[in-house]
Amino acid sequence: MRQLSALDAQFLNFETATNIANVGGLAVLEAGLSRKKILDRLAARMPGVPQLRQRLVRVPFGLDHPYWADDDEIDLDYHLQELALPSPGNDVQLAEQVARLHERRLDLTRPLWEMYLIHGLAAGRCGVYTKVHHAAVDGLTGAEVLAALMDPAPEVIAREPEAPPELWRMLTRSAWHLAANPAHLLRFVDEALPMLDQLPVVSRLPGAGRLSRMVRRGPLPDLPDLAAPRTPLSGPVSSHRRYAFAELPLEKIKRVKNAFGVTVNDVVMALAASALRRWLVEHAGLPDVPLVAGVPFSVRGRSGTGEGNQVTIMITQLPTHVPDARRRLLLVSEAMRQIKQRFALTPASWLQELSQSLPAALNGLADRAAFELVGRTAPPINVIISNVPGPQYPLTIAGVKLLAYHPVSVVTDVSGALNITAFSYHGRLDIGITACRRLVADVWAFPGFLREALDELSPEP
Repeated sequence: MRQLSALDAQFLNFETATNIANVGGLAVLEAGLSRKKILDRLAARMPGVPQLRQRLVRVPFGLDHPYWADDDEIDLDYHLQELALPSPGNDVQLAEQVARLHERRLDLTRPLWEMYLIHGLAAGRCGVYTKVHHAAVDGLTGAEVLAALMDPAPEVIAREPEAPPELWRMLTRSAWHLAANPAHLLRFVDEALPMLDQLPVVSRLPGAGRLSRMVRRGPLPDLPDLAAPRTPLSGPVSSHRRYAFAELPLEKIKRVKNAFGVTVNDVVMALAASALRRWLVEHAGLPDVPLVAGVPFSVRGRSGTGEGNQVTIMITQLPTHVPDARRRLLLVSEAMRQIKQRFALTPASWLQELSQSLPAALNGLADRAAFELVGRTAPPINVIISNVPGPQYPLTIAGVKLLAYHPVSVVTDVSGALNITAFSYHGRLDIGITACRRLVADVWAFPGFLREALDELSPEP
């Protein structure tokens, strides 16, 4: 029996009509991909991808977190749909269609994914938009779902079908988990108490820094002021999304990296900072202090398990208040060095232990209440920025070449109305910008801002 972790369940718990936990991607391909080819590929590869074939099984009265079980009657005609843009469809039309699909909540009684084959793009191209619930995947396992469609066929690890657990087993495990809640709390206190002033969000609680300094031994890196200023990106998000995408040459980014002695990820963060600065200036909303960015980090390999979400989020300053682009890059690089240092010192399982310290039924209520309170009063983050490494060689789906893959991600009341996620593929950085439609109506300004920011940093030939 495979059960959702407390962290997985949080992505179910916080979801509302406006805070929607879909993650996904837009693949752009050459001509020649048909719905039948995708259906055949899905049918052949599904045994090796549990996220495509499993559905949720709820525990009665919400006494424990749900389980995953194989769905014996998967309706692929429902999960894979086909549509067309008015030909020749341009990038803006494609992005608008993806935004409309992304903002719709998934049916929680079915396997938690949908896929759309989109025809009508210019030059005969097509798009494949896939969305999966965040309770089922994080950034890395989401990429594995995409890889399942690619050529050549990945090695399929045979697994026994997972049947729905018997009622008595679920109730027995619920009782055992309830008894174990205090132990998780004690482990969280033991591991995390000396690190409270290093933990995202928790470090902002009154007295957290003083308490952690009292109980730990030895010095730790100083934590900069990480209070998120109010900006036009702040405020409850709507139920509607905007989406835009861009492609940047990876070689040009690497030239900037080499010229300044920083990392590719530093350059990506600096480009996002420059784009945000331009947008905030245009909207008369640039604070005179840094923004606070949430940066997802994978803990896969540190936490001892490969199932479910293996991700934590660290927060860092984003120096949008600094007018000089090169100084912004150097400040970003220093901030990222500090965040990596803090990440290395932070207990890998602190978020899991904290999530598991409450009974499942109370956890759901607490998640929703805390999310609403924090989102409306003091959001800890202005923006989410993520950079996911991808393959640097061409990929195909059923023999059709993949031209680009743009991530589509989550925006919430707590994390801000904008999410910038990059995926490196075959010599390019494919960027997806997901936003709240009400707060960021002009999301297509960001691709131009990102390109201008890269030109600004590029060394002279």
